[in-house]
Amino acid sequence: RMLPRTPSVVAQVFLLLSIVLVIAIAVIQINQQQIVSPGLKYGIVLDAGSSRTTVYVYEWPAEKENNTGVVSQTFKCNVKGPGISSYESSPGALAKPLDDCLNKVKERIPVHLHKNTSVYLGATAGMRLLRLQNESAANEVLASIQNYFRAQPFEFRGAQIITGPEEGVYGWITANYLMGNFLERNLWRTWIHPYRKETMGALDLGGASTQISFIPEDPEEHFNSTLQVKLYGYSYNVYTHSYQCYGRDEAEKRLLALLLQKSNASANVDNPCYPQDYNTALTMKYFFGSLCTQSLRPANYHPNQLVNFHGTGDPGLCQEMVSLLFNFTACRDREDCPFNGIHQPKAKGNFVAFSGFYYTMKALNLSGHFSLDDFNSSMWFFCSQSWVQLQFMLPKFEEIYARSYCFSANFIYYLLVHGYNFNAETWPQIHFQKEVGNSSIAWSLGYMLSLTNMIPAEGKLVQLPLKPSLFAGLLVFLTATALLCLLFLIYLCVVSQHRKNIPHVEHVFIPE
Repeated sequence: RMLPRTPSVVAQVFLLLSIVLVIAIAVIQINQQQIVSPGLKYGIVLDAGSSRTTVYVYEWPAEKENNTGVVSQTFKCNVKGPGISSYESSPGALAKPLDDCLNKVKERIPVHLHKNTSVYLGATAGMRLLRLQNESAANEVLASIQNYFRAQPFEFRGAQIITGPEEGVYGWITANYLMGNFLERNLWRTWIHPYRKETMGALDLGGASTQISFIPEDPEEHFNSTLQVKLYGYSYNVYTHSYQCYGRDEAEKRLLALLLQKSNASANVDNPCYPQDYNTALTMKYFFGSLCTQSLRPANYHPNQLVNFHGTGDPGLCQEMVSLLFNFTACRDREDCPFNGIHQPKAKGNFVAFSGFYYTMKALNLSGHFSLDDFNSSMWFFCSQSWVQLQFMLPKFEEIYARSYCFSANFIYYLLVHGYNFNAETWPQIHFQKEVGNSSIAWSLGYMLSLTNMIPAEGKLVQLPLKPSLFAGLLVFLTATALLCLLFLIYLCVVSQHRKNIPHVEHVFIPE
């Protein structure tokens, strides 16, 4: 006879099932290790410029890529009122305008993460000038910001005045990061370093300074003026220079000072860069109060004395006056020295021009990239308009900006063409834009990226389909079941064999 049928079949089925289940659970457990991000981290940067403060909120996954966070901008808020350097006489008044933005920021970041969210404030050329002019006033402004943040739920990492070269390099990092020149996703959705991708140069125009940054043809040759930047495990040697007093607002103050100097009537001055029929009265302090125009102050300087400026809208004369803001003779025709005696390697490759560059082009109804001829004809047309006509031409009309776009356009022309040596051929390599996706091109993101090099990465959390205790319990139970089934089958086998042998023996020994 064979093994008892029913128990044997049941045991075999159980054995097979147990083996299949052990293998299946082990495979699922190993393969389905779902990697769960330990969540998001947040950082806040206050870009304290000369004309205004902007608050940016950045977020990135808590696990990092080669030591640098993969950061994106999630919120931006413009603080009402002027830049922080304007609060030199009333530093306490800074709190109210900051509150409006920070209350919105608090809503954007989950409450339980507030205390682990770092806040950084970087002040640029406006504060660099104030520090040179009145160091104690600059320190008081920074101290009042420090005080303000003590009462906030975030982790304040300090308010600092960043240098011109830092501002230039951080702007360069932002532009290239957003253009995907440091990292890109491959087919498997993982981040990789792009193969042989060229970086872009960065042109930034603020209110008090302007920066140019790019990787020169031969970085070794310009060793003194290049900074080394390390990101995502790669090093870059970036040439950067910041021109103090060549920001849009300070350059215009210098123009007004020159116009006053050249005019005979000290109370009424013609301004060829203001639109035709535009009139305004400005105090002497408005343009002579700055460190950038100190050397142009007249002997009989009275801060509160009014000067009437009358716009004549003369593009040719405006251009002539703007050229006086640059010292082209200091270089004595050396090719690697465009103006003010500053050494600069030849500008190479594509550039992105943001901040003031972008806003001026937008006013001229130009965007992206376009030829130098297009720019010149748009500038000429814009500068010939009367004040009344301008009000219909500009999409957003604010007097303080509208009156100055013609000056800005001429200033940009001189800076880029005669200063940085762009020409009709290389001009189209400049892309005028203010953001990529939803992120603004500004030095603040580069600043945040550099600082995330110091933010410790958090380990990836591995989430298993089964809890380890349950997995172990199931494994023990199923292995035990399989072993018992196996033992039972062996036992049945032995019993069956034994029974087979008994009748055979009986047959041999039974006597007849």
